[in-house]
Amino acid sequence: MWDRYLENSLKQGTREARGTGARRRVCDNAAIPLNWKSFLRLDDNKKELFQYLTASVQSLEASDVVVLSTADVDVISSTTIDKTGLAPCNHEEADIRIFIHVKHASENGMKKILVRTVDTDVVVLAIELARKLELDELWVAFGVGKHLRYLPIHKIASYLTEQQCKGLPFFHALTGCDTVSFFSGKGKKTAFQAWKCYPEATEVFRTLSSPQSMVSEEQSKVLERFVVVMYSRTASHQDVNTARQSMFSQGTRSIESIPPTQAALVQHVRRAAFQAGHVWGRSLHSIQELPSASDWGWLRSSDGWVPNWTSLPEASKACSELIRCGCRQACRGLCKCTKANLPCTALCTCNGSCYQE
Repeated sequence: MWDRYLENSLKQGTREARGTGARRRVCDNAAIPLNWKSFLRLDDNKKELFQYLTASVQSLEASDVVVLSTADVDVISSTTIDKTGLAPCNHEEADIRIFIHVKHASENGMKKILVRTVDTDVVVLAIELARKLELDELWVAFGVGKHLRYLPIHKIASYLTEQQCKGLPFFHALTGCDTVSFFSGKGKKTAFQAWKCYPEATEVFRTLSSPQSMVSEEQSKVLERFVVVMYSRTASHQDVNTARQSMFSQGTRSIESIPPTQAALVQHVRRAAFQAGHVWGRSLHSIQELPSASDWGWLRSSDGWVPNWTSLPEASKACSELIRCGCRQACRGLCKCTKANLPCTALCTCNGSCYQE
């Protein structure tokens, strides 16, 4: 399975972040690159390599195995097969297209399937789709070298409820994937513990793991509470703005260690819903018709698609001064706020109780 390298792709930024490599031609007489990481950083190298390997499939002579390779929207096979359901397929990512082939294999009598990958997205989607594919066993060979592990996806899926499996794609996207940023300092394990503490989020995760026309206000409220729980399981706040104000004013957390603003979270949730619902949610459909990313937390720029981080103005432009005092109780004009001729606010430790004479 090969990725398709499309213009104006959301993954363009991710690929550029990996750096650039040297251009190397791919042909029969070409030497094998000594530095594969450098070679694979360049899209043109990969596209030419994929075309070369795909063309090689047609020349294979093996009667006991069938080798298939994707070729843009088509599929090339070492023997004649029924490609119904396999092609045409316009998926951009091989991570998703893999499951078109898994489904095709299961419909043609195969009940035990092994998928080889190094991408967490494939594991998440495999768990979510395990019940739909009607297989006896679904395995994922995950990792490389000494870190290679064989994951029994059918067993992992059985440890979770059906609703949790269906909600896993949005949970994964919300907490960070290739196209969606992660919450600073909050890994998957922390996020999953928050999910266990706040099971009310399960239904929202499940719904947004399938294509939706929008994220409703009710769903947004549940997701705000989930994020609050992820940052503090003992916090009683229902919205992120109140929670970040409380956590920051207590003076025990830096700005990087408190929840994002509501405006930033709205855009983040939209990007996660686009990836989980519209992209991954159609993983078993060979033809995807995706909505415009501009409606789902992205902005079109001269350099491609960039995240719309927030609808709020930049803090340095919105606030001429940002001062808070550390008074434990109301003072009489001796704190930083009153000396700057500014009123105390809820960001101050005194919670706005100091006053000027």
